[in-house]
Amino acid sequence: MGGPARPPGGGGAAGEDLSRSRGGFITKVHLSADGRCRPLSLVVTPEQRADCTRFEPVVEKIRVPRIGAGRPRSRPNSVSADKAYSNPRTLAYLRKRGIGHIIPEKVDQALNRIKRGSHGGRPPGFDKKWYKQRNVVERAINKLKGFRTVATRYDKRGHAFPGTVTFAIIWLRS
Repeated sequence: MGGPARPPGGGGAAGEDLSRSRGGFITKVHLSADGRCRPLSLVVTPEQRADCTRFEPVVEKIRVPRIGAGRPRSRPNSVSADKAYSNPRTLAYLRKRGIGHIIPEKVDQALNRIKRGSHGGRPPGFDKKWYKQRNVVERAINKLKGFRTVATRYDKRGHAFPGTVTFAIIWLRS
């Protein structure tokens, strides 16, 4: 006899954003932040996956309110990220949306580009000064971890945890 269906990741009820690891239940929070460590968008996933697979949903949820009248902006001026996001899919997505980026090139990608010679293309532009500003996302996550309910994941329901994180974000902004 088959038991109840389990979500991919091996634990928790379906749709509860929980996954099981050796240490217990896990949930991963993917977010974007502005230059002042204020989170702009949030995606909660039940599994421990590569961050680059959730890049597009996080960017799609960005909404920056305008000072005057009008709809909120949904396209940031630029994105700063680490080498994990230096894959062709992410870079093509940013080019398609017209978003500038400061993402360092991985060593293996640089070697492959050089090996191809003139067909490998130009190296991507990279500004070290702006790349140093990338730490705002880590600082925003550390601020969220200061909230005990977010850090320890007391909310076991899939619909309650994003609300708790959103409340912590609102509290951080005030």
